[in-house]
Amino acid sequence: MPRARAEEERQAVEATEEQPVTIREIVEGDRGHWVRLRDALWPGSLSDHETETRTYFEKRLEAPIVFVAEADGRLVGFLELDYRKYAPGCSSSPVPFIEGWYVEPALQGTGIGRALVEAAEAHARAAGHHEIASDAELENADGIAAHLAVGYEEIERIVCFRRSLRDA
Repeated sequence: MPRARAEEERQAVEATEEQPVTIREIVEGDRGHWVRLRDALWPGSLSDHETETRTYFEKRLEAPIVFVAEADGRLVGFLELDYRKYAPGCSSSPVPFIEGWYVEPALQGTGIGRALVEAAEAHARAAGHHEIASDAELENADGIAAHLAVGYEEIERIVCFRRSLRDA
């Protein structure tokens, strides 16, 4: 690990040990950090993250609801809560759905992810919802484990297929 990255992770760990982590809804001044964290979760789409986050604040979108985790004056995690018409295993519609959930690697396992999920659940509950859903890719063992650790139950596994009709 490069020395600068190791130092950054050490400082992040110290920040949570010395100062509490605050979970709150995102504000426009957080946009740059949100882009950085989104790019860590969904790499390779930086320009899309820039555009989507800018649009979120320019149009004052009501969804997704974005919760952030702040430690020592910087964002170290986020959760995007949106709504879907349907989610496997759910009986209500719309269903509050965790579309994105990320905590910096050095701070994973410290309770920040759980606190983000609890904020999303409290928001959904206050809005009258009685269930919430999420997903993780089959190969994302850490994401699956994180969901199970905060009390989510696995509903189904799926492999999706596609075939081009242009070449057939």
